[in-house]
Amino acid sequence: METAARTAPAAVIVAIDGPAGTGKSSTSKAVAAKLGLGYLDTGAQYRAITWWMVTNGIDVEDAVAVADVAGKPTIVSGTDPAAPTITVDGTDVSAPIRTQEVTSRVSAVSAVPEVRSVITELQRTIAAEAPRGIVVEGRDIGTTVLPDADVKIFLTASPEVRAARRSGELKGKEAADLAATQAALAKRDALDSGRETSPLAKADDAVEVDTSELTLDQVIECVVTLVEEKRTAA
Repeated sequence: METAARTAPAAVIVAIDGPAGTGKSSTSKAVAAKLGLGYLDTGAQYRAITWWMVTNGIDVEDAVAVADVAGKPTIVSGTDPAAPTITVDGTDVSAPIRTQEVTSRVSAVSAVPEVRSVITELQRTIAAEAPRGIVVEGRDIGTTVLPDADVKIFLTASPEVRAARRSGELKGKEAADLAATQAALAKRDALDSGRETSPLAKADDAVEVDTSELTLDQVIECVVTLVEEKRTAA
């Protein structure tokens, strides 16, 4: 009797969107690791190009100046969920892109259409080349970057919970009180949601998950279940 050959699960693309402090990064990395998928932090790419602008003395408030050099830096993202990496022109920028200097400027840079065009094409290329599939986290993945993603998740949380989580991520002199952190998040939300090009938004066919009252493990399990259901259906 012949036995049917086992086939590997079909590659699956998972888009996880949402504002800061909702657990996108932790959830996305864990889901990718559990399912054997690649992982891409698109926010890190926008931070990387912002870091390059700042380092090279570009006035990030001058959209024309930013647009003129948007295609110059070479950004490379490693997609191993256990050890994601990001370099700009061969320099490891995983630490400097998380500074307040970059954080305070990334919305201005990412709002420039030429920047979004460059980074979006990079993201699409990475997703297309992921052999087993990939989890891509960001703010416009399900709506703009990968509108045909197999699974779309939109994470939310209350402003208070998001501020508490973000404050816990800040270190040393960059740590802020909850009120200041919440105000900063609200400002970032307004900028990201109000920009003309690819604003932060929930895709019509995305599953919304409010993480306010959920543990990280519960959120991960929820997303893993959604992906596995999609794989089974396929």
